[in-house]
Amino acid sequence: MSKQESAVLGQDDQPAPCCPGLVAAPLDEDRAAALAKIFKALGDPVRLRLLSLIASRVGGEVCVCDLTPAFELSQPTISHHLKLLRQAGLIDCERRGTWVYYWALPGTLDGLAAFLTTARNVEATA
Repeated sequence: MSKQESAVLGQDDQPAPCCPGLVAAPLDEDRAAALAKIFKALGDPVRLRLLSLIASRVGGEVCVCDLTPAFELSQPTISHHLKLLRQAGLIDCERRGTWVYYWALPGTLDGLAAFLTTARNVEATA
């Protein structure tokens, strides 16, 4: 390519890898919107703590009754934060009688980790 030609990022003829990382290739609009939704959900300290409590739980799931006492927030506020984490695809849940049990979705978390992994870290593990 000469100095007079210019390329538009993300619009070359090369096929993009399935799930490129942050430094591997520019994001397309759809992937950027999907990731922004996830990062927006994680942008609140309460939601970040909730995800951490859920993901680190032995056995892989936690009852909402065990989450609420960890915060000085009302149960409806905790439920709102959990709903936003679910909408972002970070967690899922199941009602069992009176209680709702939550678990982290490893595919989403692994996808975020892969996206944030730098080329240097990828080369070190190869």
